[in-house]
Amino acid sequence: MKLAKLSLAAMVVAGLASSSFAADTLADAFKNGKVKGQLKAWYYDKTVENAADENANVLALGLELNYVTDSLYGFYAGATFQGASQPWIEDDAKTRFDKEMHTSGAVLSEAYLGYKIGKTNAKIGRQYISTPLVNGSGGRIFKESFEGVTVVNTDIPQTTLIAGYVNKFQGRTSAVDDKNDLGDAPDFHKSVVIGAGSSQYASFDGAYTAAVINKSITGLTLTGQYAVLNDVKDAGDVDVYYTEANYVLPVAGFKLGFDVNYRGSRTDSSTLDALDLEGDMVAGRISIKELAGFGASFAASTTDSNDNVILGVGNGPSSYTGTLIRASTQTATFNTDAYLFTATYDFSKLGATGLGILAQYSQIERDKGGSRPADTELTSYAAAVTYDVPALKGLSFALQYETQETDTDGVSKYDTDELRFLANYKF
Repeated sequence: MKLAKLSLAAMVVAGLASSSFAADTLADAFKNGKVKGQLKAWYYDKTVENAADENANVLALGLELNYVTDSLYGFYAGATFQGASQPWIEDDAKTRFDKEMHTSGAVLSEAYLGYKIGKTNAKIGRQYISTPLVNGSGGRIFKESFEGVTVVNTDIPQTTLIAGYVNKFQGRTSAVDDKNDLGDAPDFHKSVVIGAGSSQYASFDGAYTAAVINKSITGLTLTGQYAVLNDVKDAGDVDVYYTEANYVLPVAGFKLGFDVNYRGSRTDSSTLDALDLEGDMVAGRISIKELAGFGASFAASTTDSNDNVILGVGNGPSSYTGTLIRASTQTATFNTDAYLFTATYDFSKLGATGLGILAQYSQIERDKGGSRPADTELTSYAAAVTYDVPALKGLSFALQYETQETDTDGVSKYDTDELRFLANYKF
């Protein structure tokens, strides 16, 4: 972990040279620190038509506590504790949600030392990371985390530079990594989720990433990122690429959004090549925003005819055509065209502060070829209602539902229905 050692050394030297700090003593840095947290009660229900364990549901209770010290000579420290329990989970739900919500216990998901000097912020240790290619999902009771080093710099006007190295990953549950302790809280391991057609764990020996975000042109945001995973599955390296352009055009009374992006992945060994992960995805989206409370968007994506594309590291990376619950991995398979229409409305325009709705229609078309013996079509309908309670700041509720019909021409046809109720209190 040479990069981490060099980064820490640089932070120490810079800290000694810096005269800018907030706290006068180490005791003050801890005393003036800030605490925040979240209480969660999440209910998930999933039915797969014609499946042996057709219906399963789980209620998960969670707690997240975060503490960050005040800065001393530019240095600060942070920690985040996550805990969860499913006191009434049944055996069918343990099987259905083994990689998602079957997990009880606690984990220290963040424990880092940070340093800020000028317009540079560096962290070393366990931390949440959210970038297009390296991104921990927060869609389950345990939020994913990484262990490593990140550096963010904004010295160049209208430009953000990001560099990072991660060598361990904490997933959603203990499945895969801790086969003998299924149902325990997740922990940090030298294996990571790679989203490519379907999320899968793979061993790795660290990953490097670099990104640049530029907003020099009014209304236009340009993003580029590269990541390389070393020695994946003890077989070779994996390179992942991302570029994106977002343009917002203000119009009288509303805004128009235009987005395009590219994702690609490459492998460098015969063993990895056999997994067909050298894919490419191109996507576009047009949207209407802030139109008297209304919003709408139409997105389309396409992949090449031979290989699946790796969306990124962790379950967080997504595509424009990923749906509310079924998400994006189904859009990342080879020879796939996907389309998504989304409409939203904010009822605060009518006096119902905090209330919002969302509706989606999705079509995913997978042409036959290679290991796919027949054409497959996936049609989804999704809806959500969200409510941030005005009378109690921090309290929110969300009800989500999605039904997806999978039609494999001449082979099978079945529905997948998912319902989620999320109650959260942030303090």
